[in-house]
Amino acid sequence: MPAVWMGIARLGGVAPLINTNQRGNALLHSINVAKCDYLIFSDEYQSAVQDVAGQLSPSLKLYKFTHRDLNSSSGKSGEGGDAIQDFTNLLETTPPATWTLADGEGFEGKLLYIYTSGTTGLPKAAVISNARFVFMAAGIHFWRLNSSDIIYCPLPLYHTAGGVISVGQALILGCTVVLKAKFSASQYFPDCAKYNATAAHYIGEMCRYVLATPPSPADTQHNVRVIYGNGLRPQIWTEFVKRFNIKYVTEFYGATEGNANIANTDGTPGAIGFVSRIIPRVYPIAIIKVDQETGEPIRDQKGLCQLAEPNEPGVFIGKIQTRNPARQFLGYVDKSASEKKIVRDVFEHGDSAFISGDILVADELGYLYFRDRTGDTFRWRGENVSTTEVEAAVSRCADHRDAVVYGVLVPNIEGRAGMCGLVDAAGTLDLRALHERLARDLPVYARPVFMRIMDSVDMTGTFKMKKTDLQKEGFDPALVKKDKLYYLDPKLGQYLPLGKEEYEKIVSGQIRL
Repeated sequence: MPAVWMGIARLGGVAPLINTNQRGNALLHSINVAKCDYLIFSDEYQSAVQDVAGQLSPSLKLYKFTHRDLNSSSGKSGEGGDAIQDFTNLLETTPPATWTLADGEGFEGKLLYIYTSGTTGLPKAAVISNARFVFMAAGIHFWRLNSSDIIYCPLPLYHTAGGVISVGQALILGCTVVLKAKFSASQYFPDCAKYNATAAHYIGEMCRYVLATPPSPADTQHNVRVIYGNGLRPQIWTEFVKRFNIKYVTEFYGATEGNANIANTDGTPGAIGFVSRIIPRVYPIAIIKVDQETGEPIRDQKGLCQLAEPNEPGVFIGKIQTRNPARQFLGYVDKSASEKKIVRDVFEHGDSAFISGDILVADELGYLYFRDRTGDTFRWRGENVSTTEVEAAVSRCADHRDAVVYGVLVPNIEGRAGMCGLVDAAGTLDLRALHERLARDLPVYARPVFMRIMDSVDMTGTFKMKKTDLQKEGFDPALVKKDKLYYLDPKLGQYLPLGKEEYEKIVSGQIRL
């Protein structure tokens, strides 16, 4: 895949990297929003392409990459007939093009479109320039990595983490990168040993999945000295590095479409970066005060944004400097979507910044910690509830099961009640014991009021849990067909089954939460 998009770049073209899990409308959206002229796909995705072929533009040319021995006999078209050409055959039979300077835009020109992970709706195509590709790869490399490293990467290559940051270690910095087609928690460190990896990449919930595997001698029979990525939660950080004998962790933070990245370079558990409290305005990044529910900046009397105080949650921003390739905001292919990510009149009238939508908090020293996504934080009983913190607590108390937390509206009650979707495919979860553990870990207002016990939870390609559909269905048994629902009885201090009768009593106020 990197070889294909490098060839496209050499011709001066742009390669949108489409999530291979997409089907139907989401796939159509990704093709159309990027204004694609060609679609290259491998043979295992032919049925997904054919399902939408009738709705694709007639001018769109289709090329199928066929997994087979090179230079073996093959027809010039795939199973789809002449409309779908055999890309592998073309690669084998087309003479190399003359090596001339591509008619592109140079270092600051467009290289890739990478789609946002789509946790809150249809994905948006973010613009990655040559300069940004180099900056992102180099930014991670010079913290603990070197060109002799062998890096294990079981991440998909259609997102920034695997496709830019890890692939970039090979293309730009000369490292060896081991690509694994699919992540396996039980094979993570055995694979590292097998391929003599000295560094490894993680993302999202990967570390929790690896930690949930049974202890094994393979836990320490490897040569990995550094792991890097984003999503290693503070609650499991120390346990993870101790069990797997990891010397260094580089936890970094950055949005695909953003212009600012930060990294925890000294291994402070749970931190994602550092900004000095002494001279904060020198940095191209900041945390500003916002309304926790709407995400709108809170401005002073002059109409300017305000820096968040120590331990005060705020939104992360990156100052936009149009003449600095590292500080430019390239945004999305959709310009109207780009405009929504820009905040103006930040620290002086006329300036601007990329607003991430992520709630962070900085401690007294300047270490930054991820708190939540704007809109995910909700108020209940007059208190702000962080879904990220509750998810971590529930997962830890439920033997590292997948847990997704969101706020739901309850008629005639102010705020949103916490609801938790919890995976229990084997049916072994003890809800009474879970509540007892949560009572020790979480304040009353943060404990989930509703529980939804599920067989599985939908994940994005970067191992983030999707919650949009769950939130829409709420705690109504008429909408939640296959999963079991429970509500927390405050008097009994335990979760009770929630059916149609209980739902109606909660809505009418007969059952008090």
